Amino acid sequence: MRRMIALLLAVCLLAAGCGQDGPRASVPAGRGRTTIVFWNENAAADRTEYYHELIERFERENPDIQVQYVGLPKKVARLKINTAIATNELPDVCGVQSAWIAEFYNKGVLLNMDPYFEQWDSKDDLLPSVIADNRRLAPDGGLYQLPNTMGLEILWYRSDWFQQQGIDPPSDWESFFADVHKLTDKEHGIYGYTLRGGDGAGLQLMRTMFAYSGYTQFFSADGRCLINDPVHVAFAERYLSLYRQFTPTSDITNGYQEMVAAFDTGTAAMMQHNLGSYGSHKRALQPEQFAPLLLPRSRKGTIVQEANNVDGYSIFRTTKHPEAAWRFVRFLCSAEVQSWWNERIGQIPVSRQALEDDWVSRTPHMRLARQALESDAMRFYVPPMYLPEYRQIVDGSDRYLEQVLMGKLTVQEFLDQWAARFEKAERDYRRQQRETGQ
Repeated sequence: MRRMIALLLAVCLLAAGCGQDGPRASVPAGRGRTTIVFWNENAAADRTEYYHELIERFERENPDIQVQYVGLPKKVARLKINTAIATNELPDVCGVQSAWIAEFYNKGVLLNMDPYFEQWDSKDDLLPSVIADNRRLAPDGGLYQLPNTMGLEILWYRSDWFQQQGIDPPSDWESFFADVHKLTDKEHGIYGYTLRGGDGAGLQLMRTMFAYSGYTQFFSADGRCLINDPVHVAFAERYLSLYRQFTPTSDITNGYQEMVAAFDTGTAAMMQHNLGSYGSHKRALQPEQFAPLLLPRSRKGTIVQEANNVDGYSIFRTTKHPEAAWRFVRFLCSAEVQSWWNERIGQIPVSRQALEDDWVSRTPHMRLARQALESDAMRFYVPPMYLPEYRQIVDGSDRYLEQVLMGKLTVQEFLDQWAARFEKAERDYRRQQRETGQ
């Protein structure tokens, strides 16, 4: 476990370069009681229940603070936050992905938590490299997100089906494609894979392409974006051609929940997601029916993941109760709560103490994460999350990917347009850095 923690530190240093659930019923705020509003940016049903439980615990421990919970569907969360920025109706605390930090910082809405963080007696429990990476996403090096979880992209597969047919789970991309073909039985409504074509499709495709190519840089030395590198184009053409032949037709609009449902209900033999869907699979399937698998090795023989794949919490500058907001964020990122939370959603804590808890070594998906992090073959590609437009460009690719699946746009055209948007954002960023001297 000590080696795992050390590797987590090293990994993050390398990276440097659901409908709405309205305000929760609670004890009415009275004299001397502060009310803060918390927005959950990923309000799946299970996570909403977990937050209700945590909020009740927090309020018992902090009787002078009431927390009102609002759950945002994941696919529209960023849009709703930007709408709230425009209308000046932001909450006090919000779940924020690392990929959003630069955008929200650029809009001047995030509170720098350094004054609170530096006085927190548990600050050294959070992996320093994760904190350092978050600081690199803001030009001034401030701490605008306190992290509580990190993920790895993996394949979930129906281990019972593989065993029944005498098929080994894929270890490289050639065997992946072969297994997808072998396990497809369209006559009985069974497909070898479920392909994400709705919200989040672009991000998943990007992670998949880098997992295949083995590239760790996003831009070449001369500023060329590697998204449309010929290696990526050839792979994406093969990968996306699985649609309809070896994946369900509905995949064209499937986001996270629909993709998970296809896997959990026995429509697909494999799906790509992160560790966080473990809870859903555990509820729907028996332990012997499913298992996690590292993404197939790249053409270079390496295991490639996205760097800085971290989520956490931010406080907005418009809050009238920064002290209360910080106490809530500090609570959510404490070692005990991190352990409780990550065990249930199936992801990796960023607390050193939580990483030592028994469940980390006991559960299959966490053993897989440790195996990956301890592997000498592990590499990380570094996406340009420092670009204020980064997530807008990534999320905006979803509709163009849909055009590819519909046959209205070629893979080459799609990736060329995508790369051009990244290159323009990078040029604009470098020019701004020169002009401001940052």
